[in-house]
Amino acid sequence: MGCCSGRCTLAFICGMQLVSVLERQVIDFLGYQWAPILTNFLHIIVVILGLFGTIQFRPRYVTGYAAWLVVWMTWNVFIVCFYLEVGDLSKDSDLVLTFNLSMHRSWWMENGPGCRVTPINPPPSWAPEDHRYISISGCLVDFQFIEVAHSSLQILLALVGFIYACYVVKLISEEEDSFDFIGGFDSYGYQGPQKTSHLQLQPMYMSK
Repeated sequence: MGCCSGRCTLAFICGMQLVSVLERQVIDFLGYQWAPILTNFLHIIVVILGLFGTIQFRPRYVTGYAAWLVVWMTWNVFIVCFYLEVGDLSKDSDLVLTFNLSMHRSWWMENGPGCRVTPINPPPSWAPEDHRYISISGCLVDFQFIEVAHSSLQILLALVGFIYACYVVKLISEEEDSFDFIGGFDSYGYQGPQKTSHLQLQPMYMSK
C-alpha cells in the first residue's frame, strides 16, 4: 500500500513537472533564450524516463531521475540569482542565456500583466538596425520577478520529486529483497518435497 501511494504521488509530481516545464519551454522559445531551451528539453526527457521507471518498477530510472533533479535545482537557483543580479550577474547579459547568438529578452518583458509597449521612432543611433527600440511601461509585475517565480516553482517541484523518488526507490528495493527472501527468484534451486518411507518391505509368497 505504501509503495502504491508513493508511486502514485511521484507520478503526479512528474506530471506536474511536465506541464510546468512545457509552458516554460514555449515562453523561452518566444524569447529566443537558447540555454534554457536546451536545459528544459533535457529535463522533459529525464522526467519522462522517471515517470516510466515509476510506473514500471525500474529503480535505476527513478535513481537517474533523482540525480538529475539535483542538477535541475542548481540550474534554477542560478536563474533566480541571474534575474535578481546576485553578485556580478546581470539580467541584461546576452552571453548567459542566448550563447550570444541573439539579444537576450524575456517574453514577459513585453507581455507581462499590464505592460504597454510603445515603439520609439526614430531609434537612437546606437540601436542595432535589425532590432526595434521600444519603451515599456505600466507593468504590474516586472518580468524578472515572473521569471524568478517560474524558477522557484521548478525548485519546489524538484525538491518534492527528489524526496519521493528516494522514497520510491527504497520501497521498490525492499519489495525486491522480500520477494527474493521467500524464494521468488530461486526457481532453479527449488526441489519438491521427497517422499520417504519408513516401511520395511516384506517378501510375499503365493501358494498354488
